[in-house]
Order: sequence, then C-alpha cells, then structure tokens
Amino acid sequence: MKAGIVPVTPLQQNCSLIWCTATNKGALIDPGGDLDKLKAAVERSGVQLEKILVTHGHIDHCGEAGVLAKELGLPIEGPHEADRFWISRLDEDGRKYGIRGTCFEPDRWLKDGDTVTVGELELEVIHCPGHTPGHVVFFHRPSKFAVVGDVLFQGSIGRTDFPMGNHQDLIDAITRKLWPLGDDVTFIPGHGPTSTFGQERKTNAFVSDAALA
Repeated sequence: MKAGIVPVTPLQQNCSLIWCTATNKGALIDPGGDLDKLKAAVERSGVQLEKILVTHGHIDHCGEAGVLAKELGLPIEGPHEADRFWISRLDEDGRKYGIRGTCFEPDRWLKDGDTVTVGELELEVIHCPGHTPGHVVFFHRPSKFAVVGDVLFQGSIGRTDFPMGNHQDLIDAITRKLWPLGDDVTFIPGHGPTSTFGQERKTNAFVSDAALA
C-alpha cells in the first residue's frame, strides 16, 4: 500500500490518494475540490482510480466528490448515513463558503465494522461520530495506517461546534475506537501534518493520556 496527500480547497484539506501496489488500483479519499489538481496528481502517479471514499459530509471534504464520480464513472463509498444532513446542504454551504458544492448520493453508505476494498487492500470502517454524526475512519491494519478525516489532528481534535457535533462523542470515539488500534498507527488527518496515535497520546492538548487523566 502507498499513499499521497494532495491539499485542496482554500481550507487546505488533505485529499488522500491511496493505492494497492500489487494491482495499481487506487482511491481518492475526500476529493473536496480542485478537481484539475487532483486529476493531474492521479495522472502523474499512474494509478488507476477504482472508487472515491468519503470520511464525512463537510464541503471541504466532499463538495465535488459527486462531480468527480460522475465525470470519471466511479462509485462513492461513505460516509455513514447519519451525514446525509450535511451532504444534502452542500449546494447551500458552497454558496456560504465560496467553495463549489454539489449534493450527491453515495453508492454505498458505510457503517461501523464494514470493510472497503481498493485493489487487493482491505480497509476497516470505523464510525467515529462527534465532529459530524456520520464521520468514518478508514484503517488498513497490515500497514498500521489510518485516514481519520477531521476526527484527530496533530496536536488537536475536530471541531464540535457545528450543527449535530458532540464533543463527548468525539472524545469517546478517539479514546475507545482509535487508541486501541495501537500507538504505532500512522494517520493522515483532514488538515495539517501526519502523526501517530502514540504521539497524540503523549502530546495532544485534548486527548493525551495526561489531558484526560
């Protein structure tokens, strides 16, 4: 498995390109915008896109996912259906934030415990509500690698002051669902640099072991 990051939209959201090295088939996770930039990155990589994955329904993460899926003839998997609320208002949010947003219906809503495949890779789906009610994380156990969207960042956690956000749900998702995966898990967050769960347990101002003691 390999992965690359392509920041998109004025919010510098980390769109991830992941691919299976055995088959050269890949997926874009959270293609929120800047589609020309994303298509150029995929072309440079030589990866054959197989599907689009979405962690949650905020516009910087999926505003143009539906447009890209239609243009390239790709299915969309994710997020959890509890984020239908957010996806249904992408047009409205696009006007508000000055980012192109187009509503879409995923080909497959995901739930906790599901798996998604990319080539020969199998990613576990972990439902982590709090930032949004339908947020999911994608975890590749053999590589100890996760794409966590806006659940967790280097040094911080996702905002919970948006509609349907819940701070305690987010804390519980991180500590009960992500930490047990192991300190040696490397993750790509929705914004900013990568980190590991172990590093965040030591230093994160919100969810370190010391902060929660």
